[in-house]
Amino acid sequence: MSDSPSQLAAIDTLTATQLGELALNIKAWGQELGFAQIGICDTDLSAEEPKLQQWLDKGYHGDMGYMANHGMMRARPHELHPGTKRVISARMNYLPPEAGFAFNLKNPNLGYISRYAGGRDYHKMIRNRLKKLGDRIEAELKLLGVDKPNSRPFVDSAPILERPLADKAGLGWTGKHSLLLNQDAGSWFFLGELLIDLPLPVDIPVSEGCNTCVACIKSCPTNAIVEPYVVDGSRCISYLTIELQGAIPVEFRQAIGNRIYGCDDCQLVCPVNAKAPLTEESDFHTRPSLKQPQLVELFAWSEAIFLKLTEGSPIRRIGHSRWLRNIAVALGNAPYSEAIIAALETRKLSSEVDEMVMEHIDWALEQQHQKLEPQAAHSLNLSLGLNESTSSHSLSRKTQRIIRCIEKGLARDA
Repeated sequence: MSDSPSQLAAIDTLTATQLGELALNIKAWGQELGFAQIGICDTDLSAEEPKLQQWLDKGYHGDMGYMANHGMMRARPHELHPGTKRVISARMNYLPPEAGFAFNLKNPNLGYISRYAGGRDYHKMIRNRLKKLGDRIEAELKLLGVDKPNSRPFVDSAPILERPLADKAGLGWTGKHSLLLNQDAGSWFFLGELLIDLPLPVDIPVSEGCNTCVACIKSCPTNAIVEPYVVDGSRCISYLTIELQGAIPVEFRQAIGNRIYGCDDCQLVCPVNAKAPLTEESDFHTRPSLKQPQLVELFAWSEAIFLKLTEGSPIRRIGHSRWLRNIAVALGNAPYSEAIIAALETRKLSSEVDEMVMEHIDWALEQQHQKLEPQAAHSLNLSLGLNESTSSHSLSRKTQRIIRCIEKGLARDA
């Protein structure tokens, strides 16, 4: 049969059997492309609209104005990409080997970077894979003598509620921390969507699996999970260290601890993550320069070094100034150290420091000086033979509890 567009049949001529076989093929092709799972759902997210509006009305989006810019389009994929009948939702595992969660959180002199951000930026990679999936679908339809589908891939790059869609497509259930949870894979995965005009058969959502567990709510350092399934984004450490453009509110600085880019705490205490597999994508492995990094060393990076060592990384998007801001807070939270004082004082003299960063450096210096007397007492205790750990005392009770949860439940990744 000729493949000229005028002689190809319309998509709506496909039979239910053909669409069912195509859906199975799409899932197989997705796995060949490196996705852990593919699910399919319709575009009806009307049940999410009042929840989204309430979340916005309460200001939980903080300074993320883009969350409100498109109204309810986030819950209407068919408006985002006209003609869309189905959403093909995909997930890709990202948990790197030797994650060293507990080791990292135990040492307040190390910078903690959310484990999704230690390797390559996922946006372009997953979007390209979804584009290839769309090409495979197009090629298959061509063999069936059917017209080209109208599809478009998205990866956290447009106003779309990706987690509710993935939930509806059967990839997992929405946990009380608002992240998607999969019984066999936990929550360590990225999501992406391919919007398409094919009336494919849809998948069945999975049942809620959190039951009475509230570990994530109790463990959030800044109490950002204000109620089950509702996160006040303006309090979340991921927002404070990544999305927030200006100064980090003083009330949250100590709770941030050594987390300089994002936070994984609600995932670390989740018992479902005990089964999470490691990623098969080497691009998501943590870069050597970001693996258990010393805060003082990171703080010394010039902008040129920062841009070089974060090339192709999600971290680059916050820029050098916010990078320094975050590290200054972590240095203020670290145990007293003359090396930290020297690093802070030296950085104050740098032409790369703006007023916003300077204020965080001054705060960090004040925190360090306040620890000088306790440090002197600690030294006296050591001289008297009394053993105590300054570093453990600098960790909040929540962080110490999280470390115990990791060592017990995520031993491979501790």
